[in-house]
Amino acid sequence: MEAPHPQLSDAPSPAVPGETVRLTVNSPEQMRELGRSLAKLLRPGDLVMLNGELGAGKTTLTRGLGEGLDVRGAVTSPTFVIARVHPALGDGPPLVHVDAYRLGGGLDEMEDLDLDVSLPDSVIVVEWGEGKVEELSDDRLHVVIHRATGDTDDDVRQVRLTGIGERWRTADLAALAA
Repeated sequence: MEAPHPQLSDAPSPAVPGETVRLTVNSPEQMRELGRSLAKLLRPGDLVMLNGELGAGKTTLTRGLGEGLDVRGAVTSPTFVIARVHPALGDGPPLVHVDAYRLGGGLDEMEDLDLDVSLPDSVIVVEWGEGKVEELSDDRLHVVIHRATGDTDDDVRQVRLTGIGERWRTADLAALAA
């Protein structure tokens, strides 16, 4: 049985929001490039929550993050395995890529993944994480990707990145729009 489709919220969770950047992405390659650029801002201990409709580009963005972080292995959707760890090839942090779509419960169901153990040393990216992983860290980056829905092949996406917590107050998210 498939988990219910999570409701997307335009508002970040109630923790103290920092800077919000809105971008228009016109193609899958631009989404990957956004991921590569965002990777330059990430460091061990960062939690990135990705939300958006099915097919919005969450895994494509994460693929770019993996390229930018220089991690081992092809970044693909972890839908059926729930989580994949991509070790760093260089001095950067490993990437832990989680797909919480099929997980119905909040952090209780996520605890079996031991994300709290991985968080200090890794960059953790959680697709469909809204309402499920906020308790892992007061500091997180909330990324919402909107796409046209219905019968369309439109590649244009509206992306909103909101840094939440002290960690993101000093991060230059606006550089991603340059």
